[in-house]
Amino acid sequence: MIKDRSIFIKNIYYMLAYVYTDLIQKDYRDIAVEKFENTGDILSVILFKMVSKQMKRGMIKKYIGKHEETEILKGKINISESIKLKASNKNKLYCEFDKLSINNYLNSIIKTTIKALILSKDISEQNKKNLKKLMFLFSDVDLIGVDKIRWSDIDYNRNNKSYISIINICYLVLNDLLLSTDDGQYRLANFFSEKKMYSLYEKFVLKYYQKHYPNLHPRASKIKWNLDDEANQFLPEMKTDITLKGKDKILIIDTKYYEKSMQTMDLYNSRSIHSNNLYQIFTYVKNRDTDKSGNVSGLLLYAKTDESVIPNGEYMMSGNKIMVKTLDLNTEFKFIAQSLNEIAEDLM
Repeated sequence: MIKDRSIFIKNIYYMLAYVYTDLIQKDYRDIAVEKFENTGDILSVILFKMVSKQMKRGMIKKYIGKHEETEILKGKINISESIKLKASNKNKLYCEFDKLSINNYLNSIIKTTIKALILSKDISEQNKKNLKKLMFLFSDVDLIGVDKIRWSDIDYNRNNKSYISIINICYLVLNDLLLSTDDGQYRLANFFSEKKMYSLYEKFVLKYYQKHYPNLHPRASKIKWNLDDEANQFLPEMKTDITLKGKDKILIIDTKYYEKSMQTMDLYNSRSIHSNNLYQIFTYVKNRDTDKSGNVSGLLLYAKTDESVIPNGEYMMSGNKIMVKTLDLNTEFKFIAQSLNEIAEDLM
């Protein structure tokens, strides 16, 4: 059971900020007074801050064709239409020209997401007020049907790469969480399902290390089977959640987010680490340690639950260290960061 839901939800904000945005600050005082009651408010605050920051940078624009009657020459004169104007005693030209506009596909996705959040029953009035300010600035942008968005077809380049995180948040809202209601409003589905939290937790830990410990080359890496010959047909792929590389040590981290982080073994309810988790990390480590130096270690990093017994321990297995640790997500974020820092600094 979550003891303090407000702290837990604030940590969801931080995790989303690492995974989807560039909002990470040197410290976290800027949102220390925020009161997050639900997922919708978190996403509203993130989107508002991201889009506001992008507007200061400049929204992406594209040229669109326009035509109008004008007394000043613009672009190219449409001769036939201009003759008609002259025949009507109008002292004007009919011109065709290109004009830079923020009315484009990506901005339409953003505006559609903002509108959906405004119409949501799960958003506080203050956050709706902030989002409505953004809607006013998108007045020249068309809305788009959610079912018309082709997420896989979005092409990023050097001109619009700053939109990647914004569109990721839009995807999270419109594709994963948005539910329509009978009265034309929206509700946001519960983000805190085990499956979604598992994915967020894994991505957060990786992004945290990429942000703060780039010298350890954090990445999700593949491990080759340490075979005696080349017969690898039908063997499954081994891909780590996170691999950290120190000067002479390697740590493989497998993140785990379960409602129950321990398994019950017998009629006496004795607890143990999940067998499959332990087999998996052991396999990763032994196949990565090709020279059998013992410099490759493994870590099962569980998110803490309300269980009375939580997995923590260190074991030497055939010359390699296998560790099990628990990260408490229901505490101040600075303590979460401290725990992650301690893991990384052991490699330095």
